[in-house]
Amino acid sequence: MEVKLHVTYTAKPGCREAFVRQIVTEGILTAIRAEEGCLAYDYYFSAQDENVVLLVERWESEMHLRAHLAQPHMADLRKIKEEFVENTRLVRVQEESYAL
Repeated sequence: MEVKLHVTYTAKPGCREAFVRQIVTEGILTAIRAEEGCLAYDYYFSAQDENVVLLVERWESEMHLRAHLAQPHMADLRKIKEEFVENTRLVRVQEESYAL
């Protein structure tokens, strides 16, 4: 069963772009997207709050998500997060379909 997560990061003032840039520069984003079971891993900047970044993750299964969290590059991501991020909020998304 597919797993969808929305992770909202509140960066330290003025650090939002540096946070994402560091993840890209160190090759972490490329490594994550190449992981088995990764369907999407995309960052979006808020238009209303200059310190907010939304990460949308989609994984083929819970097993793939757990394997992702154990990857060595995730330790590097946590270090970057410590430097640039004040707060993190994770929401597991349940998809519902409606006829319109």
